[in-house]
Amino acid sequence: MIPVTQPFLPPQEEYEKYIDGIWKRNWLTNMGPLASQLEMELKDHLKLNHVLFVTNGTVAIQMAIKALGISGEVITTPFSFIATTSSIVWEGCTPVFVDIDAESLCIDPKKIEEAITEKTSAILATHVYGNPCDVEAIDIIAKKHNLKVIYDAAHAFGVEINGRSVFEYGDISTCSLHATKLYHSIEGGLLITKDPELLKKLAYIRNFGIAGFDSFSELGLNGKNSEFHAAMGLVNLKYISQIHEKRKALAELYNEKLKNLRSIRPLWHSKANNNHSYYPVVLESEELLLKLKNEMDKQEIFTRRYFYPSLASALPYLPKLELPITEDIAKRVLCLPFYYDLTFEEVEYIARLMLRIQNND
Repeated sequence: MIPVTQPFLPPQEEYEKYIDGIWKRNWLTNMGPLASQLEMELKDHLKLNHVLFVTNGTVAIQMAIKALGISGEVITTPFSFIATTSSIVWEGCTPVFVDIDAESLCIDPKKIEEAITEKTSAILATHVYGNPCDVEAIDIIAKKHNLKVIYDAAHAFGVEINGRSVFEYGDISTCSLHATKLYHSIEGGLLITKDPELLKKLAYIRNFGIAGFDSFSELGLNGKNSEFHAAMGLVNLKYISQIHEKRKALAELYNEKLKNLRSIRPLWHSKANNNHSYYPVVLESEELLLKLKNEMDKQEIFTRRYFYPSLASALPYLPKLELPITEDIAKRVLCLPFYYDLTFEEVEYIARLMLRIQNND
């Protein structure tokens, strides 16, 4: 059996060394020494001034919306994980979907401006599969219309644009450190902002809005993370270069072996590095996708229709909206097995099988 994804696990004894320390200190959560250490090491690794370690990537988005005081309409993408949209709704705002760019699969900046109304207060865009949005164009639009910008960078750990972390763009960027991500802390998320005052506000929100022993600064929630999760993050950070190198090699092998697959790959941002978070293919038709997926399932090689269906037309708590490019891409995109422990022999086998199924008309 070959799963679509599998968490990276470091040597168990390295993790257990951190666990021994947790037992000795008896400090399990509430931003203990390991959580604080992880924030510092992530700041250094990512070359950032400010990083907050939080419960997960969804809570990070909700905290970002709250901290920026966003209300009314938020322009967003229908081609993303459901948390991008549900966080907007959860915070009492109205998501306004605009279509994606057919090549990058990220939100189309040309369509953003057309959707702005007097109720619009923010743009929430996703770096799809880690592929950066057109951040320069979005920045121009946001400044012109006095809008806040949040980037859902759940997949974008380690991505840089012109040598600068993609997390530095927008008012706030969020990241997921879920177990299936290329870098993870089992469960976890990050909040990044360049504004020290905004960082302070987010830190209060993370801890119920508590500002002191007997005072509160604002409405907060429990966005803290545990020492056990921080320990996994600290161990895994030591292996991040090794993880990147292996995933790059796997992607290059897929590229070589699937040259004759009737499909295209998302067009990556020309000024950004690829962190190889996923291996998506956009097949020539939904018919071919279903044929491949069904036959591969029988061989216990599991793929994922990610992202499918379009959030604009699938959510029971929002009006249905059909956006042609998103609907088309969502029906044809398939993510192939892709993780650190995947072997090169397995990639070759997957590619051979896919081509055989495709050509077996």
